[in-house]
Amino acid sequence: MLYLILGAAAGLFAGLFGIGGGIILVPFLSWIYSSQGMTSNLVMLAAIATSLATIIPTSISSVNTHHKHGAVKWDIVLKLAPAILAGSLIGTVIAQQLETRVLKMVFGVFLILVSWQIGFQIKPAKQSWILGNGLGALAGAGIGALSSLLGIGGGTLTVPFLMKCRQPIRNAVAISSACGFPIAVAGSIGYVILGWNIPDRPAWSLGYIYGPAFIGIALSSIVFAPLGARLTHSLPTTRLKRLFAVFIFIVGCKLLL
Repeated sequence: MLYLILGAAAGLFAGLFGIGGGIILVPFLSWIYSSQGMTSNLVMLAAIATSLATIIPTSISSVNTHHKHGAVKWDIVLKLAPAILAGSLIGTVIAQQLETRVLKMVFGVFLILVSWQIGFQIKPAKQSWILGNGLGALAGAGIGALSSLLGIGGGTLTVPFLMKCRQPIRNAVAISSACGFPIAVAGSIGYVILGWNIPDRPAWSLGYIYGPAFIGIALSSIVFAPLGARLTHSLPTTRLKRLFAVFIFIVGCKLLL
């Protein structure tokens, strides 16, 4: 029941504000896992891995919608995807080397930065970059590594980067959704392999991915994400974004403390 509720909340906020569900999933999964007695050194890795795995089904649905509207520029996706795949695998290796305390601090800082961006509606500076092969490889590797390290789909990183590269917001969001799929797949594979023989894993785990949480979150988030997207047209999203920014700022501070 907890995982169904958490998936519903993550899907609703993702659809309402256009953010990745990992911002909600990772901290709350870590607290739920701790309360259920999961070994402390596995808590954050399992939360990050499970969050990434749930992005796979939701990203497929999102990309399909964007593709039908002709918003996905597949040439840019293909330019970024190889480096994203490599970076995502590297990110999983880095995450496994970090202590739970350090991972919580890293994610806490990330949430505080995101809350600042959402609350003050900070936009990228004047668009000035040209997306060549070199910049694409460097950005893709960085986005992939940070996303798999944090358990997110990468939208908070990819969209501002693409807007700096002279892409309209509509296309930036669509391309970011398409890039979330290789991030989620490569990151999930990395966490499955790295966690395959780890002792003290709970039953029904696939590597670091906890099966019951994945199933519950995936089922409810797929249902509630479209609802959140529809609500953007009837709710005062600017005010709600500010409230949400305060909420994730508090969550980030709690992780740091």
